[in-house]
Amino acid sequence: MSQTVGKTRLAYARTWHHVDVGTDPRSLGRVASSIALFLMGKHKPIYDPSTDCGDYVVAVGCHDLKTTGKKRFQKKYYTHTTRPGSLRSMTMDKMFEKWGGGEVLRRAVRGMLPKNRLRDKRLARLKTFEGLNHPYKENIVKIEGKSVIGELAEVKGAFEKAKTEA
Repeated sequence: MSQTVGKTRLAYARTWHHVDVGTDPRSLGRVASSIALFLMGKHKPIYDPSTDCGDYVVAVGCHDLKTTGKKRFQKKYYTHTTRPGSLRSMTMDKMFEKWGGGEVLRRAVRGMLPKNRLRDKRLARLKTFEGLNHPYKENIVKIEGKSVIGELAEVKGAFEKAKTEA
């Protein structure tokens, strides 16, 4: 018996998910954990920790990230070049000013992905944008977990054609 039952190209196909962070009522950590699940592919029945079967995620509205408490002013991000005296720290508020909310979201998601050789490949599939405009509009298949394929004109036309033939 074959051991590849169910592992088809369709199962490994990467879909594009759309997440509007600005209108999402969840805080930064909750949004980042759900994005990490999509990037890893844990929502698919073929999930395997050692294979890269995750999807693409387009996060828009990152300038309106929600944080709880005083994290925006107290949380610090550290960088170090391994040279003596090169430790640098930056608050989340400074990170927003310098790099934008997309970098804050990217760092939160990076911390939630497994620390292995696939992390950078998975994180490369996260596309963050400060505003609502992005160049991936025609690729989007799911908006916040709900499929939008049935709303496409081609699919509606195919359904109408199938109804008339039946």
